[in-house]
Amino acid sequence: MAQLEGYYFSAALSCTFLVSCLLFSAFSRALREPYMDEIFHLPQAQRYCEGHFSLSQWDPMITTLPGLYLLSVGVVKPASWIFGWSEHVVCSIGMLRFVNLLFSVGNFYLLYLLFRKVQPRHKAASSVQRILSTLTLAVFPTLYFFNFLYYTEAGSMFFTLFAYLMCLYGNHKTSALLGFCGFMFRQTNIIWAVFC
Repeated sequence: MAQLEGYYFSAALSCTFLVSCLLFSAFSRALREPYMDEIFHLPQAQRYCEGHFSLSQWDPMITTLPGLYLLSVGVVKPASWIFGWSEHVVCSIGMLRFVNLLFSVGNFYLLYLLFRKVQPRHKAASSVQRILSTLTLAVFPTLYFFNFLYYTEAGSMFFTLFAYLMCLYGNHKTSALLGFCGFMFRQTNIIWAVFC
């Protein structure tokens, strides 16, 4: 039965990622320019991508800490070295938005792990129920549609869920570090970090 659950989970994650990639493509074609708060986030991330980390380069309209920008640079810069992409491609709106799509995959996986931890196998919840619960939360509209924009929600959720999972496993130092990473995305995550 455990092997079957693995197949179900892989299928659910793969299908969700495929649909998300298709939606991401549609969003990217429709929104070629920064949308709403992206007018602040994207230029700041692009400055970081170009290596301008000075406080004099910081946009005073941004009220969040630089976690999203630092992690984005940590993801896209190695991609440019590995694949030989130009800085123009790597620091583009589409590539920076894609970072959040990667976070959405991580969120799906973390939600599944949390359901497995909170609902052990011997309890009433079946493997299909766990996977469907994971899917329901992963595509919850108030979070899901932010996966296609360059906002802090997906990364913030990723680090908060990861911190909680580590807390449940008793890895409190790791949980604190992940909670700090979540705080670097959104200051309000300090509340969730305190609970871990």
